Amino acid sequence: MNTSLKCLLLDDELPGLTYLKMLCQQIPELEVVKAFNNPKLLLSAIPKLEFDLCILDIEMPEMNGLQIANLLNGKPVIFATAYKEYAAEAFDLNAIDYIRKPIKLERLQQAVRKAMDHLEKNEQVSEKNFIQLNTDKGKAIIFFDQLCYIRTSENDSRDKIARLFDGEELTLKNISFDNLLAKLPSSIFCRINKKEVISLRTVQVFSYDEITTNIQGHSGANLKLTLSEIYRNTFLQKINI
Repeated sequence: MNTSLKCLLLDDELPGLTYLKMLCQQIPELEVVKAFNNPKLLLSAIPKLEFDLCILDIEMPEMNGLQIANLLNGKPVIFATAYKEYAAEAFDLNAIDYIRKPIKLERLQQAVRKAMDHLEKNEQVSEKNFIQLNTDKGKAIIFFDQLCYIRTSENDSRDKIARLFDGEELTLKNISFDNLLAKLPSSIFCRINKKEVISLRTVQVFSYDEITTNIQGHSGANLKLTLSEIYRNTFLQKINI
């Protein structure tokens, strides 16, 4: 893995942003690509920027850091905030770390090491072309290029139904979408709503709120799926729109 992490910074308060940037510049493993004091400016710039990590505040006008994290195409985030009450929500979003202000250099270094470990594990995952998952019939090896669609089971929301391109379906036992997506290559798979994940290879046509796939439904027609607002930007970024 590259020893330098390309990083974006976001804090609406300029003194806090300046201080954060100064700390980051003291960490050899970090390269600050750009610092923003406005969430919307960051979002508009993302398609043109190459970065590995985002360090951001939570309490900001117009959009908070939790909303921004949801729109970062699965990139790792470290929250740096004066507020402790958002910690549970932050870790629900799989945040790498949650640092309380005032930020100390040693604490920031610790968070950066966590981010490097996370990205290194993801690189190892991306080198594989399959995963092993527990199913109702035992442990199964599923190759990424065979997997087209995953949905929440109607019988038990803790289980997921995986559909393969050959039409076979497997019941994945007691696994969350967050855990699944951590095991799947993010360049191939995308969550499109609270109950469904698709392989981008299945996309035929899409609109603002609907995706028509090449997956054949039970009626024989191509499966149409809802593209919800919370996952829309991530989907659009992954297909390079």
